[in-house]
Amino acid sequence: MATIHVAHMSFVFGLLGNIVSFLVYLAPSPTFYRICKRKSTEEFQSLPYSVALFSAMLTLYYAFLKTSALLLITINCIGIAIESIYLAMYMIYAPGRAKIYTAKLLTLFNVGFFGLIMLFTSPIRESSLRLTAVGWICAIVSVCVYASPLSVMAPNILGFGFGTAQMILYTIYKDKKKDILPEFKLQDVPNGTTENGKTEKTETLNETKDSTVK
Repeated sequence: MATIHVAHMSFVFGLLGNIVSFLVYLAPSPTFYRICKRKSTEEFQSLPYSVALFSAMLTLYYAFLKTSALLLITINCIGIAIESIYLAMYMIYAPGRAKIYTAKLLTLFNVGFFGLIMLFTSPIRESSLRLTAVGWICAIVSVCVYASPLSVMAPNILGFGFGTAQMILYTIYKDKKKDILPEFKLQDVPNGTTENGKTEKTETLNETKDSTVK
């Protein structure tokens, strides 16, 4: 009786998890509606959707290794379909450089990394060990899915750092301008003028007076 109760609870929570995951997959739909309406990707990046597609593919691989994982298979198949549609729409309206960048991301994650994970985990004979290894990889990639939108903040972080450095340098050296200005004023004195404001002409007149007296 307790086993049946636990199985029912597991199914209920699994179903709720699938509903929440489905809503998460649909969250970027207003963004892509805007992209289709304006026919431009503007400043949007394809990295979050590429990583999300990679995560869905990897979790689907985990679901195939795990027995009785119909809910996992269902939601990740839906996720792969939705993320593929997002990326296809992005590729249609993205400029040339963004298309090349997106193609590189898809090749790196969904071909390179996914292929390497399958290559290194498939030879593991013990199914429980292979399942644990793939599960940990899925957990790490899932964290990266939620961290990938932070890549947009990288240029702003650099700009904040450089701006802070400029303010610090200005605060340090702003008072030293007063000490430097008098030196430049001495250099700006016209030719033939002494420090006391007397000209060379007056000095020559004094010399001529002395010579006449002699």
